[in-house]
Amino acid sequence: MKALALTLRFLLELVALAALGYGGWSIPSPVWPSALLAAAYVAVGIAVWSRWVAPRAKHKLPDPQRLLPEWLVFGGATAALIATGHWPLGVAFGALAALDRVALWRLGADTDGGSISPTP
Repeated sequence: MKALALTLRFLLELVALAALGYGGWSIPSPVWPSALLAAAYVAVGIAVWSRWVAPRAKHKLPDPQRLLPEWLVFGGATAALIATGHWPLGVAFGALAALDRVALWRLGADTDGGSISPTP
């Protein structure tokens, strides 16, 4: 079950980056500014994720502090989908990301598969 939740988590991360790029591309402007915004949104998402959330991050935050950058990326992707008129997809994505995080917590795993130590 943990492997399934972690696989879903990885797929959600990829979808989040795609949604951020789509959100930037959908800003009503000429092609070049839209392309730059799309690239910038994806770059910011990658920078946040690789710095504080990724399994090999140099400054990986412990749970529950890791929730803030996760919410930033997943929340930004959800907002991008809703803002571009795909609100059912955005709501479903946000709910699925939250449910997967809860499932990992219930399974006693952090987002990179390690065990969460019980708090005293």
